[in-house]
Amino acid sequence: MYTIEDKRLEREVFGIRFKNPVGLAAGFDKDAKLYNELSDFGFGFVEIGTLTPKPQRGNPKKRLFRLKPDQAIINRMGFNNQGVFDAVKRLKKKHRVLVGGNIGKNKVTPNIDAVNDYLICFDALFEHVDYFVVNVSSPNTPGLRELQDKEPLAALLRQLKDRNAVNAIKQSIPEKPILLKIAPDLTDDQLLDIIEIVKITKIDGVIATNTTIEREHLKSDTVQTKEIGGLSGKPLTKRSTAVIRFLSEKSNKAFPIIGVGGIHSPEDVLEKLDAGADLIQLYTGFIYEGPSLVKNINRAILQRYEGLN
Repeated sequence: MYTIEDKRLEREVFGIRFKNPVGLAAGFDKDAKLYNELSDFGFGFVEIGTLTPKPQRGNPKKRLFRLKPDQAIINRMGFNNQGVFDAVKRLKKKHRVLVGGNIGKNKVTPNIDAVNDYLICFDALFEHVDYFVVNVSSPNTPGLRELQDKEPLAALLRQLKDRNAVNAIKQSIPEKPILLKIAPDLTDDQLLDIIEIVKITKIDGVIATNTTIEREHLKSDTVQTKEIGGLSGKPLTKRSTAVIRFLSEKSNKAFPIIGVGGIHSPEDVLEKLDAGADLIQLYTGFIYEGPSLVKNINRAILQRYEGLN
């Protein structure tokens, strides 16, 4: 019903063949309970998580707010999940779809020890996911975004790259692609640092972007818009596309980019692909527009392909 099977939609990115370029972003299937069922909506890949070593409840409720006039959501979930080892039990079943593993640190873990949390999750998921996403950009875990700073980020990614090589040898399987998920609120100088870090550490790509802490030009009630948390949805469309374009142009397309943020229509996707995204992901747009959005996006990509040939 929602799936379009067409070879022209296939993409090979960081050594993985995706049946189409439309994925479901992390946060929807936090505990790897629904990834196979979600593939029935036509997604080419599903990203689980964010997962942490230990289970945690996340922030107190209320922690998610719909801003309907803006077609947006503010969330301060706080990496609520049942822990990586619980997810691994469910990931052992046969996958009908490519699965990405989005990993983070527990709230109680100080930043100085954060690397250990990421390594625990990386080791636990290594056999069970197709690629990894290092989440250092959620605004809902205190201090987490400090790990985006140049030195701690480079150190974290180097250790994950080293562990990737070790795990691949131990388990006699290929290394897994490692991607970095970044915030939309980074300055141009910080984005240039990200480009340098990706090149130096030789990770496989970037996901641009996570939610924003900005609240400019919103139509919704000011009481709601002042809620603490990350804003997603339509207000993020232009900024996430601008970040994609900046990374693509300034790096001379040195690495793949998964574009996410404010995708509510096929036109939003085409803009992100034109800006330099290789794949895209949905979340808030999927909630507001419904599951037919995936099919409509894939249809629009095919129509463009047909128009060029």
